[in-house]
Amino acid sequence: MASASSLFLASPTTAPRTRTPSSPCPARPSLRPRRPSLAVAAALQAEHQPAVAAAPKPPALPFRVGHGFDLHRLEPGLPLIIGGISIPHDRGCDAHSDGDVLLHCVVDAILGALGLPDIGQIFPDTDPRWKGADSCVFMREAVKLMHQAGYELGNLDATLILQKPKISPFKETIRSNLCELLGADPSVVNIKAKTHEKVDSLGENRSIAAHTVVLLMRK
Repeated sequence: MASASSLFLASPTTAPRTRTPSSPCPARPSLRPRRPSLAVAAALQAEHQPAVAAAPKPPALPFRVGHGFDLHRLEPGLPLIIGGISIPHDRGCDAHSDGDVLLHCVVDAILGALGLPDIGQIFPDTDPRWKGADSCVFMREAVKLMHQAGYELGNLDATLILQKPKISPFKETIRSNLCELLGADPSVVNIKAKTHEKVDSLGENRSIAAHTVVLLMRK
């Protein structure tokens, strides 16, 4: 595996053989992916390196599996960002960064598969530099680590859990952007959406959650 310091360089991700991603975060109006500011991308600093460097080097297994979970409270007047896409809704995620529940749990799934610290340790919500940060910055770093460790995405399966809004009109746009960030073919990226049958905070439209499972395969 490459040195931990290389994780925190803001260079473009090296793509796996299945598909070459375009820009770090494709541009968009309304339903287009957000573009992170250069200031945020440049803010990947050496102070976060110890947590990564302290993690044990993953053995050269033929494949590794990771699971990610994230949940955010929904509040009126905030933007709702899912998979790097702005979704029209009357409320959005209350979070330190942009609150992208899908990208956060994908990042955690990749880091978990590699046996590395979670997103909260690498990009802590106590650091003001990540206030409002675009989550595709975190995605690029996780994908970079995956390739540096000698793995590529085998497949990804994600489930969004929210009562409102309906995700079906935006699902393909979300998946397309996720594929760009991962450098993956759409055939290996699956996204599902479920309601919570009006039960607890998820079912009452007071929160949103996501689960992701990834399979990483040795190159």
